[in-house]
Amino acid sequence: MDGYGEFDALGLAELVRSGRASPGELLDDAIAAVAARNPSLNAVVTEMYDEARAEIAAGLPAGPFTGVPFLLKDLRAAYAGVPTTSGSHYWADNVPQADSETVRRFRRAGFVIFGKTNTPEFGCCPSTEGALFGATQNPWRAGFSAGGSSGGSGAAVVSGMVPAAHGSDGGGSLRIPASCCGAFSLKPTRGRVPAGPTYGEAWNGLSTEGVITRTVRDSAAVLDAISGPAPGDPYWAPPPTRPYTHEVATPPGRLRVAVQREALNGAAVHADCTAAVDRAASALADLGHDVVDAVPSYDVAGMGDAFTLLIAANVQAGLDRYGDETGRSPGRGDLEHVVGVLRNIGTDRSAADLVRATWAMHGVGRQVAPFFESHDVLLSPVVATPPPPLGVLDPTTEDLNGYLTAVFNFIPFTSLANMAGVPAMSVPWDRNADDLPVGIHFTAGYGREDVLFRLAAQLEREHPWPLRSP
Repeated sequence: MDGYGEFDALGLAELVRSGRASPGELLDDAIAAVAARNPSLNAVVTEMYDEARAEIAAGLPAGPFTGVPFLLKDLRAAYAGVPTTSGSHYWADNVPQADSETVRRFRRAGFVIFGKTNTPEFGCCPSTEGALFGATQNPWRAGFSAGGSSGGSGAAVVSGMVPAAHGSDGGGSLRIPASCCGAFSLKPTRGRVPAGPTYGEAWNGLSTEGVITRTVRDSAAVLDAISGPAPGDPYWAPPPTRPYTHEVATPPGRLRVAVQREALNGAAVHADCTAAVDRAASALADLGHDVVDAVPSYDVAGMGDAFTLLIAANVQAGLDRYGDETGRSPGRGDLEHVVGVLRNIGTDRSAADLVRATWAMHGVGRQVAPFFESHDVLLSPVVATPPPPLGVLDPTTEDLNGYLTAVFNFIPFTSLANMAGVPAMSVPWDRNADDLPVGIHFTAGYGREDVLFRLAAQLEREHPWPLRSP
């Protein structure tokens, strides 16, 4: 079909509904796009073409995205009978026997899942580089990072392989690649999207599922399709008053916008990133919003320590569970050095330490809640630098201290939303002198995805961004 890459997901679904394209034709177009672009990007690491054709032949459910090609991140997105490697040599033969709840909902919405995208090992790196599948290239410039840990999905969306792709976010892993690649992504509120049935919550509630898209309306429609509680969920977010697709068509009103330019952990923020925030703040003021300089107050050092321990404990528990199931412990070369160190941290610390880290996580949520009673959104950079060259955030390095310093200097803004459990989004905004994307970041109060979608739609209309890379 001519022009496949120019449509968003809802646009492709309308072509199917109107009879102007068939699911099979769209799948052929998507496969051709992967064949043309993936050799240079390394975004798609698992082909599921036979499974996709079988789904179409069996008859697709009637949903908002019936017939639209779709990709899953190769992390926690269990598709029965297809390996979920989590980017790890150790899990290379991990084949789930049932779909995860989120995958069930993607399929019920009518998406045709035809592959899986690259991720660093267990999602523990903000750049998609790893020993199992190698690095994903930035779709705007080779040799630079696509971000992570959903970098394969970000590159696939922006390069035109698919209009939307699955990702997950435990510290910025949807928003970071969206910024690095020039796409849109919203991390939902904690408890909005189920993590079951394997997990009650992912990373003790730090992580959630979502999508990277080229348009705001696609993101809203997907969240409508995958949100809501599943039987057995330990908790869930209060349901929205109306579908998020309605919010996209609703003006945001006059918002109280707080602006943060500096990183509270002391990391240096690149001039390209602060310039993007300055231009966004000016544009928001021109749109009639009240814009002020303000930042929430919370225990930054304590948050960082708790964040690291929560991830380390979950890495260790996941490795132990897989070892119990398979009867095989990680051998030499099975784990990258950084993941091995995280495992050791998880093993060495006590159960009481994990409880204290969980208290600290919830404490951050309570500390920032009053801020969002007096401010509708917080505007900041997404990351502290433009996309770095590949290798700067290499998780296979044995220099753990240098690696962790590089990580926290790169992502001082995104993890607050994960710790507090609040929604946040990355909006495409600028490209710098190297033609690399620079996004802007908005955080809102608990359960206020509606505010973010209204604002994102306004920015998309007033300051449109390119729908794909060259």
